[in-house]
Amino acid sequence: MFNFFKKKSSQEFVKIPQHIAFICDGNRRWAENRGLPPLMGHRAGISNFENLVDWFIARGVSTITFYIFSTENWNRSKEEVDFLMDLFYEELNKNMKHAVEKNLRYRVVGSRDKLPKKLANLCDKLEQVSAENTNGTVVFALNYGGQDEIIRAVNEAIKNGEPVDKETFETFMDTGDLLPVDLMVRTSNENRISNFLLWKLAYAELLFVPEHWPELVKSEKLWEYVLSEYQKRDRRFGGGKKKNYSGK
Repeated sequence: MFNFFKKKSSQEFVKIPQHIAFICDGNRRWAENRGLPPLMGHRAGISNFENLVDWFIARGVSTITFYIFSTENWNRSKEEVDFLMDLFYEELNKNMKHAVEKNLRYRVVGSRDKLPKKLANLCDKLEQVSAENTNGTVVFALNYGGQDEIIRAVNEAIKNGEPVDKETFETFMDTGDLLPVDLMVRTSNENRISNFLLWKLAYAELLFVPEHWPELVKSEKLWEYVLSEYQKRDRRFGGGKKKNYSGK
């Protein structure tokens, strides 16, 4: 495995979550609190994204998922949806270079049926270009809903005509090739999971923080806080004996 990252922090972490999932909430509130147009919060939310990814990968996290647009977000104004679709296209184009430079695999999960055609095609291209990369996996949940994913997987399993168990059912899911989520982080003081990765969150630790997403995405201090909070968790997975989750 190539090592493109150097450890910056003096803080050492004993336990490293292998899959962190972020619900990137509070972009509009962040902008409104600063007297900015609400849509500018979305742009602020991606302004330091690649540095965040590099920092967590450098510390042994192998998969990072970002919930960026849900199946319910189509109910927002046309102006906001159009802005977001253009922003996602712009960002995924940048990620192509990041994937190559840092040997990262990119995945986009969720239904692509309603996405603009050029964005859906770019999702395909990004996945194809980075499919063999091995230094970590970055996932965007785009037009994603946990219930929608499960329903689509059930229908595919029915078409297949064979009984399924946990492992075979996952092969029909968008997220089937991903690790279970170890730690889910939601920003902006919202304490719910909002239809996010329902299957993969089965035994995840949950962390809710008051900062809005544009604050967390830029703050190494908050990134350290996220990992330090994980150190305090005693993961028993329904049993009485702890499992040892160490870094790479």
